[in-house]
Amino acid sequence: MVQSSLRNTATEIVRRLQSAGFPAFWVGGCVRDVLLGRQPEDYDVVTSALPDDVEKLFERTIAVGKKFGVMVVVEGDHQFQVATFRAEGDYQDGRRPSQVIFGDARADALRRDFTVNGLFYDPVQKQLHDWVGGEADLRAKMIRTIGSPAERFAEDHLRMLRAVRLAAQLGFAIEPATFAALQSNAPKILGISAERIRDELCKLFAHRMLRVAWTCSATAVCSNKCFLKSPLRLLAINPRTFIRKAPSSSICS
Repeated sequence: MVQSSLRNTATEIVRRLQSAGFPAFWVGGCVRDVLLGRQPEDYDVVTSALPDDVEKLFERTIAVGKKFGVMVVVEGDHQFQVATFRAEGDYQDGRRPSQVIFGDARADALRRDFTVNGLFYDPVQKQLHDWVGGEADLRAKMIRTIGSPAERFAEDHLRMLRAVRLAAQLGFAIEPATFAALQSNAPKILGISAERIRDELCKLFAHRMLRVAWTCSATAVCSNKCFLKSPLRLLAINPRTFIRKAPSSSICS
C-alpha cells in the first residue's frame, strides 16, 4: 500500500511538472528497480524546471542543494528529490564538480555514474529513455560506468565502493574495464571523508547477500585505521569472491 502510494505520488509530481511545461522523468535507482521487478525505496525526479520553478509549483519544498539544482518536494510523509537537468564541469577534489551547468535530459544522463543508474522513465507517457545502454546492461547483469571508467572514478572516488555495493546488491558482475579501473584507482579512496565511506560500507555490509560479518563497532569504524584499510582490501580483489569467501577477521585485521 505504501509502495503504491509512493509510486502514485511520484507520478503526480512528474505530471504536474509536465503540465507546467517542464519535461520531467523518474531517474536512477527507482527506474532500475522497476525494470528489475523490485520495489523502489524512493523515487527521484529530474526536470528542466529550475529550483525557483519547483518552489512555485509545490507547496512544501526543501532547498537541500539549490545552487546545484537539487530540491526536495514534500508530499504527506514522504520526500522526493527533484533535480534540474545538469551537465557538470570539471571535478577538482574527487567529490564534487567545480561548477554546475544546467542542461537537457541527455546531458544529465551522460554525467551519471553507471549505465544501470542512467535510465530515465516517463511514468505519464510510460516511456523509457536510454542514452547510455543501461537497459542492455540490466539484461546482462553488468555494472559498467557511463563513459571512461577512469574519468568516472576520478570525478568521485566513492563511486568505486558504489560499484561494489551495486554488484552485491543486485547480484551483478562488474564489467572488466570498469573493474580494472576500480583496482588501479583504489588508493584514491583515502581522499574521501570517513563519514562518506562509512555510509557506503554500511549499505554494503547490511545487504542480505553478504556472507561476512562486520565485526567493528560503529565507533571503531569511524575512528580506527581499519576503516580506511577496509575499502582498499575490498577494492583490491574480486567483489563477488569477497562477498562469499572472505572471513570476517580479514576486514579489520
